[in-house]
Amino acid sequence: MPQARIALTMPRLGLYGGAEGFGWRLAQILAAQGHGVDFLCGRAEGTPPAGVRPVVLGRPPLGRALKNLWFAHAVEQHLQREGYDVVIGLGRTWSQDILRVGGGPQTVFNRLTEAAHGAGPALLWKRLRRALSPSSAVIAWLEARQFDAPESARQHIVCVSDLVRDWLLAAHPALDPARVSVVYNRPDLDRFAPLPPTRRAELRAALGLADSNVVVCTAGTNFALKGVGTLIRALALLPPRFCLAVAGGRGPGRWLKLARELGVEGRVRFAGRVADMPGFYGAADVFALPTYYDACSNAVLEALACGLPSISSSRNGSAVFVPQRHILSDPEDAPGLARLIEAAAAEPTQAQGRPAFVWPDDRPCGLAPYLRMVEDLLTAKGVRA
Repeated sequence: MPQARIALTMPRLGLYGGAEGFGWRLAQILAAQGHGVDFLCGRAEGTPPAGVRPVVLGRPPLGRALKNLWFAHAVEQHLQREGYDVVIGLGRTWSQDILRVGGGPQTVFNRLTEAAHGAGPALLWKRLRRALSPSSAVIAWLEARQFDAPESARQHIVCVSDLVRDWLLAAHPALDPARVSVVYNRPDLDRFAPLPPTRRAELRAALGLADSNVVVCTAGTNFALKGVGTLIRALALLPPRFCLAVAGGRGPGRWLKLARELGVEGRVRFAGRVADMPGFYGAADVFALPTYYDACSNAVLEALACGLPSISSSRNGSAVFVPQRHILSDPEDAPGLARLIEAAAAEPTQAQGRPAFVWPDDRPCGLAPYLRMVEDLLTAKGVRA
């Protein structure tokens, strides 16, 4: 069969970050299938996947708003010069056949995340900054161009969760629902799996954990939005045997100060960027993500695959995989979160008979649906017989 030319567009080509990791893997598998794959990006980090050609368009240091505009314009200009058979957009661009939407509309994000920034003057200041931000205006314009402009009608839109699809259709009522499908993220189930008891014991011993210690873990970059403050307040309501481990993020000083004020600083560990995330989950007893906003948290899916009882707020698209008894309705409800954590910790482990997490067959997920979309497009365009 003839080789197809495929372009993926995203501001950054790299492996760090959920969306970036998805783009990397999709480009990698398309190249492995024999397609000619260009990755249009503002910058590239590390060695690209075999067969993938980075096309670095640059993003001048002109502030976030102008960076977004520059990149969208540069992608548009490049696509007009080149003849690609299929274009897959993974960011805020508009000339694509397939657009993967990894987050809800900006208006939804602003509304759901307000409370994460405090109350009173702090909240008013955040609202003012958002209202006056050039970046907010640019994002609103780019979203309108993506979803409401007549030329956008040819693209098929793929949301990362049903929650994102609901948000998108509510914010853009002119969108034809038939053009908007859902494909969930899917972790590498060979990598993320329950650890053997001996390996788990080794990891806990290396951390100085006793069998009686209950380790609650979480992972994320933006600690405020991920509800780390609620987790620390919940920890202060739990018995001393409970401790908290946080992976990812940067600058934990504000949160350590909160833990110190609540008398639990010695029970909180910020691990920074963790290379061995399966080991991080495997040494813990409960995963908790009281997030204010998450399109489809990969961390929840990874923790479930590793056999952890996992708690999520209802504002997370991947909460559909979590048992209803582990759902927190209000990400600020520290007493409610403490009760959920204590109940989850008391549940039987898999070794004691708790059923293992089984990936449901009724939800499209992972890379396979995208590969089918590409093949269908190539056939429709006459590139495939």
